[in-house]
Amino acid sequence: MSTSSSRWGALVVLCAVIFLDALDVSMVGVALPAIQHDLGLSTSSLQWVVSGYVLGYGGLLLLGGRTADLLGRRRVFLVALGVFAVASLLGGIVDDGALLIAARFVKGVSAAFTAPAALSIITTTFPEGPKRNKALSVFTASGASGFSLGLVLSGVLTQLGWRWTFLMPVPVAIIALIAALKVLPKVKEERAEGGHDLIGAVLITASMLLLVFTVVQAPEAGWTSLRTLGSLAVAVLLLGLFVFAELRMKHPLVRLGILRSGPIVRANLGLVILFGSYVGFQFVAMQYFQNLLKWSAMETALAFLPAGILVALTSTKMGDFADRFGTARLITIGSAALAAGYAFFFVGISTAPSVLGMVLPGMVLLGIAFALSFPSLNIQATNGVHDDEQGLASGLLNTSGQVGGAVVLAVVTAVLTSGGTLSIEALRGGIVVSLILGVVGLGIALTGLRFRSAPAVKADETKVYETV
Repeated sequence: MSTSSSRWGALVVLCAVIFLDALDVSMVGVALPAIQHDLGLSTSSLQWVVSGYVLGYGGLLLLGGRTADLLGRRRVFLVALGVFAVASLLGGIVDDGALLIAARFVKGVSAAFTAPAALSIITTTFPEGPKRNKALSVFTASGASGFSLGLVLSGVLTQLGWRWTFLMPVPVAIIALIAALKVLPKVKEERAEGGHDLIGAVLITASMLLLVFTVVQAPEAGWTSLRTLGSLAVAVLLLGLFVFAELRMKHPLVRLGILRSGPIVRANLGLVILFGSYVGFQFVAMQYFQNLLKWSAMETALAFLPAGILVALTSTKMGDFADRFGTARLITIGSAALAAGYAFFFVGISTAPSVLGMVLPGMVLLGIAFALSFPSLNIQATNGVHDDEQGLASGLLNTSGQVGGAVVLAVVTAVLTSGGTLSIEALRGGIVVSLILGVVGLGIALTGLRFRSAPAVKADETKVYETV
């Protein structure tokens, strides 16, 4: 990938795959009520169709990112994409809720290796600066557009049958795999130093899986139950052992010094809030539009269309905006738009909502938030990071988003089911969770305008991570 044309050719394939990943996640959203009816799932069980994916994704992302650094990004990307295609096919043909959730978990695992590998291929292919920012803005725009427009496509496919939301990605994934084999050339990559940190890999994977599983199960088991508190205690213990081990490893799975960079920490916290609050909001919105208002799948999908169009049309320009204004300013404006969007829904939610007074302005604001924040967070999280740790930086960022989504979805589900029946009050309570997070995210973003942190130096003090 030494020439400009080969670089951009590889970017096209990587963007197609991240678009497909995001499309697959969001397409399930509109199909949830149909899946619930067809398979006879309760509301608490239904969240596992979403959370099963998040469990595999969030639990293994750090391992996936570091594996890409150690074994080769191209190899990891291709294998994971093949697994994704097989899991998609299985998800579309099963007739049991447990098997469907299992298929979603496997897809999450595959994404845990595909996403950081793809992002690190881009960041190691394009030099830091305007070219990388442009490539990252296109890449993240593809993901954000897939996530937004997937809701619309899901409305069409769900009308034919919810299984099509699982089967449609299969041929696309196969075509992308064939293209990737040709477009991503076999080159000698700069691999991370040292061998495999098996102890760190086992500890972080076990702790992330247990943490996500516990928070997802908490609404059903009870937040103060012995099982929930015990599982959380074990997860914290495993995380503590992981930190202890990494500080003493010569070649750790996760070099904790990377977290000395204030911009990187803020970028990860920002994605926790952006993705977490939106996943929770989307779950509430699907219950509201389809189960309470009795809107069709297509009507529900069209409600999300303004946000999808806005993201698709503007996200590719964010690289230029980041070069001109800096990522901190863009993230701050995006955070303000995110909180404002949730506020519109909180105030306007009712049994007879105003499309022009609530739905349209709320969705436009959420579209602005994603268009500004998502590319900027990706740029900020990877700037200044050396090539042999780009997979790590990518894995950290994606883990932040997925763990945030799992935790917030669990909290929102608990709020929705606490009263026993779906009501405006319960739905408003679910939106409050996202609104509070949006306000917290704005506060964190504002600190990025005022403070700069010390650079994070590698253990050998030869690689300095710049602040943004």
